[in-house]
Amino acid sequence: MTTSNARTVATGDIRTGPELTTRSNPSARRSLVASTIGQLFEWYEWTAYAVFAPFIAAVMFNDSNPVSALLATLAVFAVGFLMRPLGGVVFGRIADVKGRKYVLIVTMLMMASASLVMGLLPGYESIGILASVLLLASRMIQGFAHGGESATANTYVAEIAPPHRRGMWGSLVFVAIMGGTVTAYAIGGSITAFLTESAVGDWGWRVPFLLGAVFAVFVLYLRTGMEESDVFDRADTAQAVEQEVVPAAAQTVAPAAAGYTRGRLTKAIALVVMMVSGITVAHYTWSSYASTYAITEQGMDPNTAFWAITASQFLALLTLPLWGLLSDHIGRRPVVLIFAVGTIITTIPLKAMIADEFWTLFLASFIAMTFVAAAGSILSSMMSEAFPTKVRTAGIGFAYSLSVAAFGGSAPYLNALFIGRGLDWLVNVYIIVLCLCTIGATLMMKETRGIDLHTVGQH
Repeated sequence: MTTSNARTVATGDIRTGPELTTRSNPSARRSLVASTIGQLFEWYEWTAYAVFAPFIAAVMFNDSNPVSALLATLAVFAVGFLMRPLGGVVFGRIADVKGRKYVLIVTMLMMASASLVMGLLPGYESIGILASVLLLASRMIQGFAHGGESATANTYVAEIAPPHRRGMWGSLVFVAIMGGTVTAYAIGGSITAFLTESAVGDWGWRVPFLLGAVFAVFVLYLRTGMEESDVFDRADTAQAVEQEVVPAAAQTVAPAAAGYTRGRLTKAIALVVMMVSGITVAHYTWSSYASTYAITEQGMDPNTAFWAITASQFLALLTLPLWGLLSDHIGRRPVVLIFAVGTIITTIPLKAMIADEFWTLFLASFIAMTFVAAAGSILSSMMSEAFPTKVRTAGIGFAYSLSVAAFGGSAPYLNALFIGRGLDWLVNVYIIVLCLCTIGATLMMKETRGIDLHTVGQH
């Protein structure tokens, strides 16, 4: 940035207000579509692992003990999540320095590469323990990239959205999450419907991962045409102005201000971790483990289970923009509380409802995921409204990924472990306690509906 440009900005030529949230409506909408479709495919690749967990267990681990093999596969699922906080911090920092668009392209390529490796990886019978190790490595790469992708997508969509519609626009981030899940289950249901069980176990489970790599080419084309967010550009410009024209004497206050900001950021991170904990454990229990539970514990046909989850989540997905729009009118906090209270009340009866019939899993999952959709619809806007622009992606990346890794990624494993030991009730208690944490954190957070993201952290 030149000195003359800096002075122009310093004298007041930077406009502020809602009109600069996006460069133009058509441009912002195109960028929104590119981001949403890209994230949908990344979540599809991520969820495909959970959908085919029983088949992966038989191929990539020693199948002499089926329960042990399944637990090992779910443990790899959890390890992928443990890489997400690291990816969120690393890519979050990159996104806060180099821009959101750059990270969204890099993480998509990493996810696609790992998906391709998993689709082509030889099994345990061919290369022994190396198969398990390479599967773990691929999942770790996915987790690392996914942490950066999720944080950046949440930030990017919130920043390009009109302030008065940030909740509705931000809901599309969770539309992509659930849409990716639905796509993975739909493909899973199609594969199990058209192939014999032995064929699915031999090679059919690899198809979704190979498709993910093909999808990446289309996503790359879309994302290269995205615009950078004006909120990021304005913050970048303001920082350049400060560095060029602010007198040296004024810089002496920076350490004290930074210390205050660090304290506020620490509090914001802690509150986001608590808020997300109940949301993510409910989400992954119903999106990633419910079908496995119906298949392994209740004897449901795999194809039936896949289609029950697909149908229920598709219907729940349709409610997301409505929840987001509601938050734009009544605020973020009431919508999160609807999720938490509803989940606490329904967790035990819905889990008890699941049997070996289609309708039991479909209805239970639909009700549970509709409550999840309420909170999920406003995660993008609520988290973005909690952090200043220059640390927004890194803050979201660490807090969101840490909470998802600790409470969401471990949910399928803990469900299988507790239920396998006859401690079904402990799973329900775990979900209810975390939803209480969500309530506590939400009540401690300020209502930020419609706030100018450029001013976050300045008051």
